[in-house]
Amino acid sequence: MPDPIDQPPAEQPNVAPEQFSGAALLTTPPGPALLPESTAGFQDISLPEPVPALTPLPEVRSNDGRLMLTDTTVTVRGQEFLLRELERAELTPVQWILWYLLGGMGLAGVMIAFLQNWLRTGPAMTGMAITALLLAYGRRGTNRLRLLRLGREMVNFALPGETPPLQRLTAELNRRIYRVHDHAAREDAWHLAAADAAMRQASAAAQAAADAQAGNEHSGDNPLNFS
Repeated sequence: MPDPIDQPPAEQPNVAPEQFSGAALLTTPPGPALLPESTAGFQDISLPEPVPALTPLPEVRSNDGRLMLTDTTVTVRGQEFLLRELERAELTPVQWILWYLLGGMGLAGVMIAFLQNWLRTGPAMTGMAITALLLAYGRRGTNRLRLLRLGREMVNFALPGETPPLQRLTAELNRRIYRVHDHAAREDAWHLAAADAAMRQASAAAQAAADAQAGNEHSGDNPLNFS
């Protein structure tokens, strides 16, 4: 008698899979189609809060009125620039080398001529005074204000006067430039976020409408729906 383990398994009869009855389709009452979780989550999308406006700042002027600074503009020698078009400002003390050399060389020449008795006392004193003024003027020099513009060539201005007050004004100018750029960047980020939220809301609404239409079509095509 052959061993049962060595016998091949019996062939399974070809039986059609069990069909679902119509009663099983009516176990849940017909209703509006539910949205998937990924789509339903978009229904709570809200627009971001708008960026508040900048706080007004007082107007600042230099002692001679050649430099004027407001919230959004800077005016130098009557020429106005928007703070948004500027990258930064630089202030550098500059000496007039030509006047400095002319004054020093002229003073040395007048003193040598006076010591050699080539000049009398009156002309020598007059020459020394003039050359000393040239030397002092060249030594004092001026202040060069350089405005760096975004995507354009820089602009230079000569501002006479003491350097420390102008340095404080330049620092305030740079602070306001960075303040304006930061506010503009936050506004751009808000616009991008608002546009993205609007697109997601529109996509969610379109998906919800498509799912609702598909659910209504499946409910109308059901032949066992006796309601």
